[in-house]
Amino acid sequence: MIDLSNISLQFGGKYLFQNVSFKIYSGDKISLVGANGTGKSSLLKIINGELQPESGSINKQKNINIGYLPQENVTHSGKKLLEEVKTALTDIILLQEKEIELTEKLNENLTDEERNDLVNQLGDVHNKLEDSGSYTAEHRIEKILVGLGFDENDFERFTDEFSGGWQMRIALAKMLVAQNDLMLMDEPTNHLDIDSLEWLIGYLKSYKGALLIVSHDKHFINSVTNRTLEIFLNQFYTYRGTYDDYLRFKAERDIQAQSLFEQQQRKIKETEKFIERFRYKATKAKQVQSRIKQLEKINLIELPQNKDDIYIKFPEPPSSGRFVMTLENINKSYGDKKVLTDINLTVERGEKIAFVGNNGTGKTTLAKIIAGVLDFNSGKRIEGHNTVISYYAQDVANQLDPDLDVLETVDQYAEDRTLGQLRSLLGSFLFTGDDVFKKVKVLSGGEKSRVALACILLTKANFIILDEPTNHLDISSKDILQKALMDFNGSLILVSHDVDFLSPITNKVIEIKPGTLQTYSGGIDYYLTKKQDNIDEDNKSRTAEKESTRRDQKRLEAELRQKKYQATKDLSKKIKSIEEKIGALEKKEKELEKEVFNPELWNDPVLARAKQEEHRKIRVELESLLNEWTLNSEELTKIEAQFNI
Repeated sequence: MIDLSNISLQFGGKYLFQNVSFKIYSGDKISLVGANGTGKSSLLKIINGELQPESGSINKQKNINIGYLPQENVTHSGKKLLEEVKTALTDIILLQEKEIELTEKLNENLTDEERNDLVNQLGDVHNKLEDSGSYTAEHRIEKILVGLGFDENDFERFTDEFSGGWQMRIALAKMLVAQNDLMLMDEPTNHLDIDSLEWLIGYLKSYKGALLIVSHDKHFINSVTNRTLEIFLNQFYTYRGTYDDYLRFKAERDIQAQSLFEQQQRKIKETEKFIERFRYKATKAKQVQSRIKQLEKINLIELPQNKDDIYIKFPEPPSSGRFVMTLENINKSYGDKKVLTDINLTVERGEKIAFVGNNGTGKTTLAKIIAGVLDFNSGKRIEGHNTVISYYAQDVANQLDPDLDVLETVDQYAEDRTLGQLRSLLGSFLFTGDDVFKKVKVLSGGEKSRVALACILLTKANFIILDEPTNHLDISSKDILQKALMDFNGSLILVSHDVDFLSPITNKVIEIKPGTLQTYSGGIDYYLTKKQDNIDEDNKSRTAEKESTRRDQKRLEAELRQKKYQATKDLSKKIKSIEEKIGALEKKEKELEKEVFNPELWNDPVLARAKQEEHRKIRVELESLLNEWTLNSEELTKIEAQFNI
């Protein structure tokens, strides 16, 4: 479908990738990976035609449809939600407009010839509309919107009313509705909750087109992709299998690279030692010059960036009482909209709790009330003995001092850390070199979020509350934060949709639904299993209600199938026999065609004529068998039509 040949791209004199080639085939489900800044998002833009490479060519299959979901900065306005998503059905819209135009023309004064022509055109349009699924399109749109977390009441709301995260969901819905041949997705899960994430995984598993996905959500890409494309040291490397398969391969490659690096370094040192020793001996001048040229020609092996040896540990928190936080009959409304109603919750020392639930059910609101940064309408919030809270909000970027640089910002929280330790911590959150001296006010939203997380890791708190902490982290940084939270000795609340991140950390899940909390005394895997069990149980219950009528229906269908079998078995057997003969003759025909069209055969005219005659006879026999197959198949269809199953 897509063929990238010798593509190069550079920014500021530095190549992101150079002379790389890659093919995307129909049905490929590809995870695009690489360290931040290696050009993953740029590659998506090149394929989508938004960015031109410095050199190379991109060949796309004719009439291919490509959908592109950027990471952020998507807005929609001026239309209602359902109307906006329908705009993605460009082919259907054009056909529907043509249908209206043709229908209006039929009401004019026309000759019989003109009218027949319009009727034929209209019939063609109707066939195309049916083939494109236009008559079920609205149902499909509604199903996708509900799957992505929209409520049916949202369908008639104007898109201007939706926040940034919901704007991204609208863009995602439009791309799914469009039924593209290839979808390019840049961090598609950042604004999804667990339910909509699991729905999207199920949808993409059954999607027939190709996918190229940039995502730091390991659970998501492991579930969806079957191939990995890595941008590493300005080159492309591909791997068959899941992301976990790629990680195993990468670990083996890194070990091999380390061994080759050490061998090369030993050789370089030996060569340098020889040059230094005999530099001034005339008898060794030629050999010395030869060794110098050897050094100049060596392609130095670069080692991959490895963050496995970076280990960040929270400062030892002060000891708290058994009950860290208690909420009693908490109510919270925004105007007329009730978000939390009579909420009761106790957080005990050492509990690590995941807050999950659909967007808009109050996860962030509840986290803010627990953190003490948001007032509530009624109820009691009781902090436990010696509770020290550290809170990371989704809008934390607005709380940092814009006039401090990155290093100064984290230094405010570093009581016992050296400058080297602070730079190591910042490096794990992608701030390297002179990046640590950037002022906070010039940082992007994602960079500010990473600075705030680094500050959290330096805080001596015994109760940490994190609201979507992984949205702006790459996989390595996420792993570092994950390990630190696993070893944290205090209490923890995590608002997150990242299943892979939550899995080894949490020991309790609280699902927040409109007006209520449901507690699962186990980790996120236990929660997902129980949730699926509940869905299965609901399905069983609905099935049981219909079982009695279905039993009767099945019995009638079985009787009908038996009668149909008896009436068609001989004819079906005969058709199968004919099909086998046709298959054998077609195989023989292909073999003969290779011989007949071989120029060397004509060196023997007698043999050539014999082969031609044999080929002709096979064609005649095939024609006869095909006619026989057609007659018998038509007869079988007539008999089957008598049995309405």
